[in-house]
Amino acid sequence: MRHRPQRLVLVLASIFPCLALAEAEPLTLDSVVVTGSRIEHSSFDLPAAVDVVGAERIGADQAKVNASEALSSVPGISVQNRQNYAQDLQISSRGFGARSAFGVRGIRLISDGIPASMPDGQGQAATFNLDRAERIEVMRGPMSSVYGNHAGGVIQMFTADGKGRPSVEGGFTAGSYGSWKGDVSAQGEAGGVGYVIDASRFITDGYREHSSAERNQQMAKLTWRPDEDSRLMFIANGFSQKAEDPLGLTWNKYQSDPRSVESAALLYNTRKTIDQTQGGLSYERRFGTSTIQLAAYAGQRSVTQFQSIPRSLQLILPSTPANDPKRKHSGGVIDFDRDYSGLSGRWIGRYDLAGGKLTTTVGLEYEQSTDERRGYENYTSATNLGVQGALRRKETDSVTSFDQYAQAEWQGERWAFTGGVRHSRIDFKVDDHYVATGNGDDSGNVSYEKTTPMLAALYKLTPAVNLYASAARGFETPTLNELFYSGANGSFSYSLKPALSTHLETGLKAYVGNDSRLDLALFQVRTTDELVVAASSGGRTSYQNAGQTMRRGLELALDSRWAGNFSSRVAYTYLDARYDEDFTSSSGTVPAGNRLPGVAANTLFGEVAWKHPASGFHTAVEGIMRSKMYVEDSNSQPAAPSYAIANLRAGFDLRYGALTLRSFARIDNIFDRQYVGSVVVGDSNGRYYESAPGRNWLLGLSARYAF
Repeated sequence: MRHRPQRLVLVLASIFPCLALAEAEPLTLDSVVVTGSRIEHSSFDLPAAVDVVGAERIGADQAKVNASEALSSVPGISVQNRQNYAQDLQISSRGFGARSAFGVRGIRLISDGIPASMPDGQGQAATFNLDRAERIEVMRGPMSSVYGNHAGGVIQMFTADGKGRPSVEGGFTAGSYGSWKGDVSAQGEAGGVGYVIDASRFITDGYREHSSAERNQQMAKLTWRPDEDSRLMFIANGFSQKAEDPLGLTWNKYQSDPRSVESAALLYNTRKTIDQTQGGLSYERRFGTSTIQLAAYAGQRSVTQFQSIPRSLQLILPSTPANDPKRKHSGGVIDFDRDYSGLSGRWIGRYDLAGGKLTTTVGLEYEQSTDERRGYENYTSATNLGVQGALRRKETDSVTSFDQYAQAEWQGERWAFTGGVRHSRIDFKVDDHYVATGNGDDSGNVSYEKTTPMLAALYKLTPAVNLYASAARGFETPTLNELFYSGANGSFSYSLKPALSTHLETGLKAYVGNDSRLDLALFQVRTTDELVVAASSGGRTSYQNAGQTMRRGLELALDSRWAGNFSSRVAYTYLDARYDEDFTSSSGTVPAGNRLPGVAANTLFGEVAWKHPASGFHTAVEGIMRSKMYVEDSNSQPAAPSYAIANLRAGFDLRYGALTLRSFARIDNIFDRQYVGSVVVGDSNGRYYESAPGRNWLLGLSARYAF
């Protein structure tokens, strides 16, 4: 009985007697990372909670559309695919970022050295080009503090360089809900210049009603080594998307019809369009044992979003008093054009010191973004809704950040010590160009400045066991979206404070035998002036600083290789995130001890995979579990229930001479469970719940030809 799987794949392989197994990436138990130390470093010897998601897992029989596909196996990170492309993924790290209504905040996003997070701390993971991704590095905890304005961690993606013989590749996937994706690429090296070119198109009707989307991505990357001591890289990206917005569901609506939408989404035809282009240039040169790294980037992003804010909350009549809040309303259509750019430079020195190796890093980073922001009514009459109406807002919003940092790491035979400090200044400026009766001039500026230190130590208990501990201070400024409407009478707020946090972590990294690696981290994060929802009504959310919060938790990851070409991964997170002090919002007093909304206490990912070396056949079963999540601060509304789902995937990797073929099939949620995939924290209309798909399928085929 135990040999039947092998016999099965050998029979399947006999259908293609001339095809050989394509080269597969082996399971790596100790990856090289640069996140954290900013130099190439063994992840096993780094005193931090850091995971590497390699190309094999990023493309593990997936469409490579959402980062949630790759990051679900990383402990400490919660990535919820909202089934709503108008609002991007919901990513949180140790609970930071869970409150974000759209986009990613509290986590630093970087792609090939170019920040995908803006100077105010908000970013979008949708722009990650997963088709050409070589690896994604994920860091949580204290060491991430030397990356600036955020508190939860760093997610950094790297694409592969063009190397060797030219090759072309094309792929196509199709699945449930009218979803399909096509991708074409070319890579290679010519005249000493490596090149990668990629373009893709993704279409879906969406799992829920009114949730269709289309997305186009392009990427070009050039690398050149003028000599053996230097490297020059140029990269350019394009991203465009049109998506309907199904909004969240009320509890009753979710239970009765999870694929439906509330009537407001259809009445106002809620939707969003995004167009973005960016480019970056980096230069690296070695001087003996030292290195200098320089980078510059620039980009442009345009967004138009139609919301479901009722006409009655915006309508101004001749009889409307001058002090009526309606006169301050910015409308139901968001429209902005953003120009952004940045410069960075760092010097890395390596020295012999006290019988060990000392590495020092000193760097500067400057970033800026300027929004030409407009707001319009989302109607032209009582019967013509969901269209662009009269102007209600016009302003220029500028954010700049200038950071300086220094890090040092000393590695001895048994001990390693790391220290760092970063000084950050973030400036916000608003120039209000729409001043009307009852809508005063909101022009102004506010600045935040903070110095954040970090210290870590690692002890090599044995060659196979490392123990470490680290501590740091971190901070998060309010984003532009949180500063809007948080002042008196719904104006721009210049009084919100940054949230300050103290991070403590201790951990263990161990090889268990020759074929398993265990990573365990225990952490505590105490935050003061946590940013929370003060009020949410009329389609506008305002924020305030609450008292203290406390996050305590455990993260565990275990990777193993087994006899018979089996492998497995287990990733578990326990997170107890609570308010440590009472505070008062528009909904009443929130008592100490309440759980932070949008944060699950327990999450678990498990996978068992098998590869057959003779046929190129591979298969895996995945399991995902998440405990319940509260949806607002009082913890009184129905929590998103706990769930457990299973996924199954299988495929062939085959090669015939210069031609490589890959095919796969996967079924997600094979037992057809109904569950809430993500929540909209604190929604004033009670539309907290975003339902996830039932049983769904995906098929994929790709071909690569090397000349």
